[in-house]
Order: sequence, then C-alpha cells, then structure tokens
Amino acid sequence: MCIGKGLTAGYLTMSAVLTTKDVADTISRGEAGVMMHGPTFMANPLACAIAIASLKLLESQDMAERLRHIESILNEELAPAASMQNVADVRVLGSIGVVEMKEPVDVGEFQKDCVKRGVWIRPFGRNIYVMPPYVINDEQLRYLCRQMLEMVEGLR
Repeated sequence: MCIGKGLTAGYLTMSAVLTTKDVADTISRGEAGVMMHGPTFMANPLACAIAIASLKLLESQDMAERLRHIESILNEELAPAASMQNVADVRVLGSIGVVEMKEPVDVGEFQKDCVKRGVWIRPFGRNIYVMPPYVINDEQLRYLCRQMLEMVEGLR
C-alpha cells in the first residue's frame, strides 16, 4: 500500500486452506499437474513472523480507540464528498471509508491516477473505498482522504 509520496506499507499474507480431495484434485489438474498456489496457501516463516509481530502490535494498543480515531478522521475528511453532484452516498464504518458514485468507475483509469498520486484507493463498481492500515498516522490518513476527494471530484 502506498500512502503519500515515499510512504509505503508492505503486506505478506498468511492463510490455510482446508478442502476435500475432489477439490484439491480438480485444482491440480491444470497444465502443471500440481496445485500452483503454494505461496498463496503456505505459511512461510517470514509470513508467520510478520503475523506474530502484527498480533503483538494489535495486543499492545487500545484497538477500539484506534479504530474510533481513524473513523473520526475518515468521517471528517470524506464528508465534503456528500455534496458532490456525482456522489450517491458517503459511508464510514471503523477504518473503512466509502464514496459511492452515481455511475460506475473506470477502474483502469482510476488506478493510473492512484499511481500518479502515490496512493492506493480501491474502486469497485460504483464504490471507491479506502481501508487504511491501523498504523497509518493522521497526516498520512488525511493525505489519503484528500487525494480520494480530488479523484472523486475529477470523475465528473
């Protein structure tokens, strides 16, 4: 995730998959003859170490308060979108901020603009949303929201 100029937060995921033999065999029938999603589903040591560190960080903070704080900034910063003519709705729940457009968003063009601005904002159908990491600071979050509003305004 890019947040502002030169500010990045990297993510490695960790997951486990439980499936039936039939499903596993079906997935493995591809050209390679094996399940080609090993890195997707394996719990590699680096991902495990990051997961443990993330859990320790979460436990060391008052996460309910942290989420309320992020939510308050999202509400404050995204509120102006509600008065834009091309916006149908603005919603915030915890650390998720959504601007719903009246028309679908051109994902390709939107993503190009994100890259130019150094932010990661997700368009999906008519929704444009952010789910910032809990470690984002106020300045970064406000920057992210301002960029989102500029992009929404430019979609007219």
